Amino acid sequence: MGLATAHAIGLRHRASVVVLEAENQVASHQTGHNSGVIHSGLYYRPGSLKARNCVTGREAMYRFCKEHGIPHERCGKVVVATDAAQLPALDELERRGRANGLEDVERLGPEALREREPHVHGVAALVVPDTGIVDFSAVARELARQIEEQQGDIRRSSRVLEVTQRGDAFTLTTAEGEVESRGLINCGGLQADRIARLCGLHPKVRVVPFRGEYKALKPERRHLVRHLIYPVPDPRFPFLGVHFTRTIDGDVEAGPNALFAFKREGYTRWSFSARDTIDSLSYSGFLRLALRYWRTGMMEWYCSIHAAAMLRQLQKLLPELRASDLVPGGAGVRAMAVSPAGAILDDFVIEEAERMLHVLNAPSPAATAALSIGATLAERASAVLALPLQSK
Repeated sequence: MGLATAHAIGLRHRASVVVLEAENQVASHQTGHNSGVIHSGLYYRPGSLKARNCVTGREAMYRFCKEHGIPHERCGKVVVATDAAQLPALDELERRGRANGLEDVERLGPEALREREPHVHGVAALVVPDTGIVDFSAVARELARQIEEQQGDIRRSSRVLEVTQRGDAFTLTTAEGEVESRGLINCGGLQADRIARLCGLHPKVRVVPFRGEYKALKPERRHLVRHLIYPVPDPRFPFLGVHFTRTIDGDVEAGPNALFAFKREGYTRWSFSARDTIDSLSYSGFLRLALRYWRTGMMEWYCSIHAAAMLRQLQKLLPELRASDLVPGGAGVRAMAVSPAGAILDDFVIEEAERMLHVLNAPSPAATAALSIGATLAERASAVLALPLQSK
């Protein structure tokens, strides 16, 4: 999202743009560890920032990939109700999808579902043709290339350590030196709330990391999955549930679970940061969240430790799946913005301050919508940062 914003500013404004990248390469964290799904906009509340940006961002992402030769596929998704109790929720998804402009959504009964996905169990399903797949790391690399081609500056290995303000200028101290700037846009992802605090703000949300682990299907069993296969999400919980995702490289991933992570940028079960753990466990909002969902959290850890429990979850969609069909896959960490009341914020949160914009929450579909959100932030930056427009 930070790269998409810098790219949009470079196209629209006569301004010197510097991107501060904490790692030695772009897309090292959430962008490079997500599922690679270009989301359709099926799930989101009509009229929300997520819904609006997903629809415009999805098509912008498809165009960008086509124009710049980035491999992608509009492969479609099947959302499956495995029993009759899920039918009202499936009805609501169909209503939301159509309200968000997904006119090609198709409702399937059991026989039509078997024709589309012969190995999937379900009493009804929705086919969503606009869902796709891409390698978002490749998108990030292309954005970085274009920013540098536009004379923008991407400074890698430049984690922000301190921000000071003198008059109308900021001094950002990084691991590689200082940067002077008269405006600042924070797209820090897993560190966004901390960067905001470095800038003197007191954000009302805190990032709590949740790790998602994937399994992968062995090559000889990938034929079990034709589309992306998702369950009907349980509205009582903030996660979609385990699902099957094809990747642009030809793999099929199964998962993820949702585990409290003991490190904001930790991708293994053993990753640990005392600072990050204390930061989460001492936060009243997280404690309230944990009190509400502790049973769900314990079940997620149980399924992580016991492969048979995870398999049973996956078999609700794909009964033929066997333990021997699965091998360990990757993992990602999701930045969950939690309010002091213990609520997980499910929409974008962008806070303005003097000559600053802070993206404090960018939940899925942030990668899908990155080009749209970047354009929106560039437009807001023209007012907040008083950026001069490019001459035509």
